[in-house]
Amino acid sequence: MAQLRQDYQKFVERQTQVIIVGLEDAKVFKSYWREHDLPFIGLPDPKASVLKLYGQEVNLFKLGRMPAQVIVDKTGTARFIHYGHSMSDIPENAVVLELLDQLNA
Repeated sequence: MAQLRQDYQKFVERQTQVIIVGLEDAKVFKSYWREHDLPFIGLPDPKASVLKLYGQEVNLFKLGRMPAQVIVDKTGTARFIHYGHSMSDIPENAVVLELLDQLNA
């Protein structure tokens, strides 16, 4: 999330809404958001319904769910999905911003 926070304004400039989905319950999620003063939307998903909808992997050997990034356009169509194989397998913001530029062209 630190990576997204760092370039958050660049996402806003591209008319992009950043939404973070987490498995924690609403109370824990809200507390975390307040404590870290995060500028984007946090969506608690303790039943993993969003995780299942987008096919995000859960790997118990790696202590839970793997990272996933999804770009959904204004019509609700998923235009890009990246499923990470570890917590370090997350596309750089520059890559995601370039994809957004291409979609918005």
